[in-house]
Amino acid sequence: PGHSDLPQRNPVSKKNKNIRHLPRAFLKFLADPDNDFVTTTSTVHFAPTSKDGSTTKMAVKLQDDHMVESVLMRHVSPSGSRVTLCVSSQVGCAMGCGFCATGTMGIRGNLVAGEILEQLVHAGRILAKESQANVPSSAENMTTVVRNSQKKKNERGLDFVRNVVFMGMGEPLNNYKNVIEACRGMIDRRRWNLAHGRVTVSTVGVTPKMRQLTKELPEVNLALSLHAPTQSKRVAIVPAAKMYPIDDMIEALDEHMMALTKKKQGDGYFGLEERKSASKRKRAMLEYVMLNGDTSTIESAHQLGKLCENRQLVVNLIPYNQTDVKDKLSCPSEEHMKEFQNIVTSYGASCYIRRTMGADIAGACGQLVVQKEKLSQSEVGIGDIEDSPFNKKAARKNENNGKDDRSLTNKTKEKNLEEYVSPSDGGFEQWVKPLAYATVVTSSCFAFSLALLLSRRRRI
Repeated sequence: PGHSDLPQRNPVSKKNKNIRHLPRAFLKFLADPDNDFVTTTSTVHFAPTSKDGSTTKMAVKLQDDHMVESVLMRHVSPSGSRVTLCVSSQVGCAMGCGFCATGTMGIRGNLVAGEILEQLVHAGRILAKESQANVPSSAENMTTVVRNSQKKKNERGLDFVRNVVFMGMGEPLNNYKNVIEACRGMIDRRRWNLAHGRVTVSTVGVTPKMRQLTKELPEVNLALSLHAPTQSKRVAIVPAAKMYPIDDMIEALDEHMMALTKKKQGDGYFGLEERKSASKRKRAMLEYVMLNGDTSTIESAHQLGKLCENRQLVVNLIPYNQTDVKDKLSCPSEEHMKEFQNIVTSYGASCYIRRTMGADIAGACGQLVVQKEKLSQSEVGIGDIEDSPFNKKAARKNENNGKDDRSLTNKTKEKNLEEYVSPSDGGFEQWVKPLAYATVVTSSCFAFSLALLLSRRRRI
């Protein structure tokens, strides 16, 4: 894919006004299609936009023909606008959460740091094209009739990505090294120069990696996908929960929020004022999907509130978005969610009901799952996981047998969990057999060498 149709600098945004421009000769070289030079290893396969114009879902095709999805969300308000990008860190996911479409895929592989950062590049190019075309961006349908001056102000922040959240496909902390490297690129002043508090890493709860993140990159936000207030309720909907106790995860989340705050009290505990001050600089969040059932009862609301008590955590209640998962799930009524919210708030936590964006293009929370382009060139479909192009051999086999690519057995999913989620380091077991074989071979060679040495000595 070429690049000559893409902007080589952003003439609209003032965000990068201090960045030195490239030499004209080099820009001319880049613009020449005969040089066959590309600036990214991935391409946007297709990018549908929601009817209200607020959300664009990008299907990003990687250099090895795997695909991931990322979501561009435009927020417009009278006080100003902002753009948030939800990025993927893995192809598929090993966690197997029953309410998440990505969890039905199993794990296909990790993205390298450059592939994560290229999602920002693609998002930036979409926004730059909108601004250059002098179109009131895709957010025009989101706003009512306002004054021209106010309208201009509303669109001022829609030409660059301001926030990045690792809430796309995959478990970020199971791809720890590449995610950390990508985060550093985002906050690096010589590259994306995002504010530290504008980058959020989300995890289903890999506690050892949460603590490692706190040591290596305490400046970024951390979000814990909790989804249930007790261990027994969580295990029922999040298979990986059996590996890590809730109390330990909450403690790790709290440690991350307070990592940059020095303790003033002699007893070793943080006071209320210290916690409030820390929460203004950096947020520690709990993500909680609202499903009809045990996890959304009034009792669960009180249990969740007690977990957050005296911690200054932010709780995001996520209305369940319909997906093509095995179990038939549904979202509670709006009245019930508000009552749930009020109970959690009564314990001192900041609790919000997240606004659903992009549900009509399967781009809302929990709906990300890669789809395959239709055979007809005139039709680009947004299908289900069985259309995924990850394994061409498997896809051909499925076509012959009439089976879909989602037919991962329970045994396969358990193997994925054992490989990617372990109390030690997320996959030590996979090295046990190779190390055992290597030990046996080494011992045999040592014994043979010793016997040969002794035989030579006897001859002498």
